[in-house]
Amino acid sequence: MNIFVAKLNYRTTKEELESAFAQFGEVSSAKIIMDRETGRSKGYGFVEMSDDDAANAAIQALNESDLDGQNIVVKQSEDRPKRDNSGYGGGGNRY
Repeated sequence: MNIFVAKLNYRTTKEELESAFAQFGEVSSAKIIMDRETGRSKGYGFVEMSDDDAANAAIQALNESDLDGQNIVVKQSEDRPKRDNSGYGGGGNRY
């Protein structure tokens, strides 16, 4: 299960995020989303856990809990909507 984690402290590391979730089961991956221009954390990330029961237990226990001095929000990640990959914003043909 893919888990969305928001309101992270900007100093929280990938390893700290992974460690918080590892208390509940095996973590397949942990990722903190970084700003491309500044290289600074955007304050949210994703954790992947293969065992749905462990993932649900982690969500229940960690949602609105303190991690690195911040009350974090933890919930199951929703699938992203499909994007138009044309690169032109979907405008009509004028010719």
